[in-house]
Amino acid sequence: MVNTREIALYCIIEILEKKQYSHYVIKQVLDKYGYLDKRERSFIKRMAEGTIERCIELDYVLDSFSKVPVRKMKPFIRSLMRMGVYQILYMDGVPDAAVCNESVKLAAKRGFASLKGFVNGVLRNIARNKEKIAYPQKETDLMAYLSIRYSQPEWIVAMWLSRFGADKTEKILKGLLEERPVTVRIDENLGKEEKEDLLRRISLAGIEFCPVNGLSYAYKLENPDKVESIPGFAEGRIMVQDAGSMEIVEMAGIKEGQYVLDVCGAPGGKALHAACKLNHTGFVRVRDVSEKKTALMEENIKRSGYENIEAETFDATVEDKASIEKADVVIADLPCSGLGAMGRKGDIKYRVKEADIDKIAVLQKNILSTVWRYVKPGGRLVFSTCTLTEEENEENTRWFLKKFPFIKEKEKTLFPGIDETDGFYMVSFLRNKE
Repeated sequence: MVNTREIALYCIIEILEKKQYSHYVIKQVLDKYGYLDKRERSFIKRMAEGTIERCIELDYVLDSFSKVPVRKMKPFIRSLMRMGVYQILYMDGVPDAAVCNESVKLAAKRGFASLKGFVNGVLRNIARNKEKIAYPQKETDLMAYLSIRYSQPEWIVAMWLSRFGADKTEKILKGLLEERPVTVRIDENLGKEEKEDLLRRISLAGIEFCPVNGLSYAYKLENPDKVESIPGFAEGRIMVQDAGSMEIVEMAGIKEGQYVLDVCGAPGGKALHAACKLNHTGFVRVRDVSEKKTALMEENIKRSGYENIEAETFDATVEDKASIEKADVVIADLPCSGLGAMGRKGDIKYRVKEADIDKIAVLQKNILSTVWRYVKPGGRLVFSTCTLTEEENEENTRWFLKKFPFIKEKEKTLFPGIDETDGFYMVSFLRNKE
């Protein structure tokens, strides 16, 4: 019999202790155990993702009740305790006694029988006193309150407080912890009857959906099981894509017959959206730096059925002389710290350090210094990120405008908790005609 808690615990250890990427680990595990029913796989996913995204708060609670600090616990026990506290605090459908008993069993099974008393004692104490936990108070220590309450490193909280103020920062932090629906883009070139039939099939599959404001082809799906099982997915009529990512393509203003170059395009969502906008005309060339990423893009292209798009492996920091002044539109969705995507990838906040921001901003400059040449005179460059730091966004926009022959056309920032999307920054530049 499969132990769903043990599977979730494996994910947590791989991500928090072995520093593997959360979205890869969880997807691989859910694929491996695809034979389990939806309820069991949902339980694994929620427990793994929830423990990871709430880790700072969980450690705070553990340190308030345990004589052994979290940082000194053995890695297996540390992950086990974090998962136990998450269940006690956030999974109302799971009895506290069951959490404690199952945690003790897992400790013994993994060779930590001598620590059964510690695991049981700490978790039961937290369960008895969970309504009395002494959290930092908003009125007396705003920084600590926001950091612990929303499980964010203090440097991120401090940065956003300085930029956005207390109220907006708390909305963003709260938004990052809210459950994220699956957002999909329906092929815009489907006829009215085809689209209605596809939506009917989705409804008959038991999947609730609602349209995304401002995007006629975008829908939020509330309770899909596996992405692959969504009607229309296998035949390429549906692509999973955040609404913010779709808005980047809208900002590009793509017209039929154009040549579009996406310089950092994996996994290919924006490039495929661009191909869709071209409606079987023109051409999209989408690139990324590794063969693994290129293979992922090729897989999505094949499923889409579009033939006016091609993926290739190419380093965006290296000049491609053959592409100079060839593109009507260049999409530069550049490497970034990813802080706007923490709602989907909860490990980002533990992986990215404050010192990384300036290094990433320099990498972006290197890419922009190269790819601007590919834009035809009078053409458009769209620069975007999925982060919310000034160094990677607005500062690089100001730098770009001073250095290169472009004018700023449009600029937009989307915020979790405010815009119902991941966090995105996007700006379009028009190249001077002369």
